[in-house]
Order: sequence, then structure tokens, then C-alpha cells
Amino acid sequence: MKIIFNPKTLKMKNRIVRGVAGTFILISLILAIYVNINWLWFTGFVGANLLQSSLTHWCLMDKILAKFGVTDELRPGQKC
Repeated sequence: MKIIFNPKTLKMKNRIVRGVAGTFILISLILAIYVNINWLWFTGFVGANLLQSSLTHWCLMDKILAKFGVTDELRPGQKC
């Protein structure tokens, strides 16, 4: 089976989850440098959740976004 990456097929919820996870990681790294090294535990927690999500196909952030009405489908006229 050949997998081809097409950016136009990337779902909106998936983009938001990746953006939030990346933001959490960067913020926790900055906090670990300037506030307390223990913020790296939060970085590890986010990474572990990303790994768990890739294995189980279940993500709490997906459920939260669904409650806010975020869908996987693009609306007519909406660009990826």
C-alpha cells in the first residue's frame, strides 16, 4: 500500500491538535529554561499522549474540539 501525503486532505481537527501540542511543548520548554526544570515533565506528558494517540486512535483533544463544533470537513469555499 502506497501512502501519499497530500496537504489538502489534512483534516482541520488534526491540524488544531498538532498546533496545540506543539504550542504546549514549546511553552513548557521555555518554562523549564526560565522558571523550573520540572516543566519538562509536562513536555514528556504531551509527548506520551501523542504517542498513545497514534497507537489507539483516541485523543481527548479531538473530543473537546468536537464539543466546540470543530469538524473534520472543510466548509464550501474554505481553504486548507
